[in-house]
Formats: sequence, structure tokens, C-alpha cells
Amino acid sequence: MTPADLSRAVLSAVRSAVDGGELAVAVPERVVVERPGPGGAGEWASNVALRLAREAGRTPREVAEVLRGRLVAAPGVAGVEVTGPGFLNVTLAGDSVGALVARIAAEGEAYGSGDALREAPPVPVPGGSEPRARVVAEAAGRLVRAQGGSVRGGGAGPVPARPGLHSEAVLGADGVRWALLHTAPHDLPHGAEVLEQRARNPLFRVRYAHARSRGLVAGGAALGAVPEPGPVSGEAARVLTGLLGEHPAVLVAAARKGAPDRLARQLVTLADAFIDFHDSCDVLPRGGEKPGAAHRARLALAEAAGTVLAGGLSLLGISAPDHL
Repeated sequence: MTPADLSRAVLSAVRSAVDGGELAVAVPERVVVERPGPGGAGEWASNVALRLAREAGRTPREVAEVLRGRLVAAPGVAGVEVTGPGFLNVTLAGDSVGALVARIAAEGEAYGSGDALREAPPVPVPGGSEPRARVVAEAAGRLVRAQGGSVRGGGAGPVPARPGLHSEAVLGADGVRWALLHTAPHDLPHGAEVLEQRARNPLFRVRYAHARSRGLVAGGAALGAVPEPGPVSGEAARVLTGLLGEHPAVLVAAARKGAPDRLARQLVTLADAFIDFHDSCDVLPRGGEKPGAAHRARLALAEAAGTVLAGGLSLLGISAPDHL
């Protein structure tokens, strides 16, 4: 079960409680799940009970207990605990890491695409003749279409080799796109740092993480280690898995707002989490060690991260080379 699946399960619990007469509230359009904060439990948490309490005329904990009784029966949920003033804390059943990695392997770079915007009105995208407006509109349109929606306004056109961001250098098509897309609309675009093959260049970090993932898979094949989804332990793996699970929701949010910068910044966060995971454990066997189940599971998680990074860059119109 992904965070998006769990969000739908929580929303279904709310709707079921309303239909059953246990709660008198308007069913929200969406429910957000996130990692538990201090004092929390389980793998995911939601504050939906706190949001609904006033309208329901009940305490948040009372609302949470109503929802807990329905959510605990949802497929893929192992347990639900109410903590603090009324947070729902959910523990998933089975090997949630392996299931997520297997899903990404099955869906490939299309992971996170869907029909969330199929029934939604066209997403407004600002137009304009300047390069940034054209690039943003093009990327936003790609994001919206990947969710089954359509755009209103905007427009796309060829990106000039010299966008006027840095007079001494030609950034290249990918560098231009990243410089124009990574920053929020109200901020100035990046400049020369998108040329640098070093860590302070966010595009380099994303591409490096993708290339390192592909290198690990190739290295594993040479050692007889084939990616095989399974449980992966460690805090770095937990953080990376959480970001991979959140990816579909990030794509939907970016598409709803026509905001490709949200995806670009998420890719940087994902790349940094992958590097932390890579540095925290031996993904591949060392010193003549034979590959075991743990290596195969870590390799599968690394491959999944590379797949998601490549898919995200593709939605932004940026290439993901296997070698840098």
C-alpha cells in the first residue's frame, strides 16, 4: 500500500462513517498522510480527525476512534493507533517496501501517472512569449496530461540556447529547462551553477543519483545479484521508501497547480535521500562476499529510485543519462 492508497483508505473510512451516521461532516476531497511526528507510532499518520472534530461536534480523539474502527479493517492495514490529541497512526501489513518496489518495477517510468484529473476542469497555465513562460507551460501540460487532465492557456515553443541567464556560457537544452523550472515562479532562475558537475548543482545531483542507480544494477548483474523486491532495514531506507511512496501524490499536486517546480524540488530531495541510502549500507557485496537476499532487496530499492528519478526528469522534458 502506497501513501496514496492509504490516503484513499482513510478517505473511505470517513465516507463510511458519514454514510453510517457516526459522523455528521462534509467528506473532504482529499486526506493527507505523512510520516509520524514526535510521539507518533506506526509508519504513517493523518490529522484528519482534528480537521473534522469541530464540524462533527465531537473531540478529535472521539472522531479518531470512530475512524480507527473502520480503517483497521482496510486491506493492507495491520494496525491503527490514536495518539496525541487525535492523530491516526497506521502500521501497514506485510512487506510494504517490497510491495512498493515491485509496483515501481512493474509500472516503470509511468509510476505515479493516472487519471486523477480526468474529471477535473482544465488546469490554468499562464502564457507568455518569454522563454520561462513557454518552458513552464510545456512542462505543466505534460504533468497534467499524465494525470488524464487538460490545460487552459499557456503554450509551448522552442527553448533558445541562450536564455539570458548567464552571458558567459551556453547552458544547453537540459540546463536551460532545469534553470527555468526548478525555482518557484516568484524566484529568479538559476544561473551558472547548472553547468557545474558538483554537488551544489541540483540537476547534477539528480542525474548523478540516477546514473549511480543504473551503475549499481549493472554492477550487480556482473556479480550475479539480480534486483529482488524485499524488506530493507535502516533509517535511510525508510526515508527513501517514504519519498518513493509519496511520488504519485507529488505528481498529482504539481499537476493540479500547474507547477513543475514542485516536481523538480522533490526530485532533488529524492536524489539526496538515495545518496544517503547508498552511503549507509552495502548495496552490492564486498570483498568476495556472495550476494544475499539483503543485497538483492537493496539493489531493487536502488533501481526503483533510479526509475522514479528518470520518470520525473522525463516529465520535465530533461534527459536522464545512464553515465555522467
